[in-house]
Amino acid sequence: MTAEHDTITTPVTADILRGFVDVEATAQGLLPHRLPARARRQIPDDQLAVAEAQPSGVRLAFRTRATRIELDTLPTKRVYRGFPAPADGVYDLLIDGRLAAQATVAGGNVHTITDMVTQSSELSEGPAGTARFADLPAGDKDIEIWLPHTEITELIALRTDAPVERAPDSGRRVWVHHGSSISHGSNATHPTAIWPALAAALGEVELVNMGFGGSALLDPFTARAIRDTPADLISVKVGINVVNADAMRLRAFIPAVHGFLDTIREGRPTTPLLVVSPILCPVQEDTPGPLAPDFAGGTLRFRATGDPAERAAGRLTLNVIRDELARIVAQRAADDPNLHYLDGRDLYGERDYAEFPLPDEVHPDPAGHRRIGENFGRLAFGEGGPFATRTR
Repeated sequence: MTAEHDTITTPVTADILRGFVDVEATAQGLLPHRLPARARRQIPDDQLAVAEAQPSGVRLAFRTRATRIELDTLPTKRVYRGFPAPADGVYDLLIDGRLAAQATVAGGNVHTITDMVTQSSELSEGPAGTARFADLPAGDKDIEIWLPHTEITELIALRTDAPVERAPDSGRRVWVHHGSSISHGSNATHPTAIWPALAAALGEVELVNMGFGGSALLDPFTARAIRDTPADLISVKVGINVVNADAMRLRAFIPAVHGFLDTIREGRPTTPLLVVSPILCPVQEDTPGPLAPDFAGGTLRFRATGDPAERAAGRLTLNVIRDELARIVAQRAADDPNLHYLDGRDLYGERDYAEFPLPDEVHPDPAGHRRIGENFGRLAFGEGGPFATRTR
């Protein structure tokens, strides 16, 4: 048997991963996905193809006595032409559920967005690297390594100085959440600081995050993916991308919401299902999309370019969408007692905006993520909430 001070290499396989929906074997190793292969074949644009492959909420989970852990990965980093490259993505290492160490991986592939409107891009290949964690406490411990939420991450090998065992079943309920870039984790600085991860920790649940930047558009293949993913709790936070992409009019939006919920209910007829409307976003409360980047102040901000007068013709705004979602859920809940509604402004509203303004007018900063996570934990998982633990 290998001595504990020697290096042990453990192949990264699906049985030590959590928070994923599918995995793909690559030339380098294993690539986690947050949509199944069937759905990926139906993706219409690069934006969702990239977003679902970014492992927001995906983590390795195992038990070990190791004091030194190394994870070889090949990251694919996203940059915007004309802007400074973002900082390398962060790997969060948790010991027995507590954040204990962080690391980054330099190098890797670079996915350059050449046009923010069309999302056209170029890919430059680069080398794999290693996330290193040293001087960890001795003794048996449960380890989680949360992968960078905005970097596609191919997993190559796990090296430790003690044997690795599969983590025991936590016994926690599984929460599948779907949403937009805010749920994906935009502007959060590390993967356990995205609001769904913070809420999951408060609710003591296992997170499967189907938050896809720019792509919460009521796609039927996403509804089928939610339907087919084992879950004890489901939430869908929809509306903001429909407005900022100017993707639908009211006539199409209403049946699209019904169809999305119908599909989920085909496979999960009694699972608690929470529909969440958009958080406060002043630029789109009463102004239709599409959303456009604005660099007038020297930094990226967004502005809505639609005409508020066209609401009468079916153009969508956040206030219109909130009214419709509340009405649809109330109508359906008469026959579906496990269907619930949460106004997104209860997660982040006017007071929160005054305290933690949206830096680009759309996405919350790290403090905003914490506020949303805390509010969701209280309203959804707290006493009387739709996801509260029920006792007989």
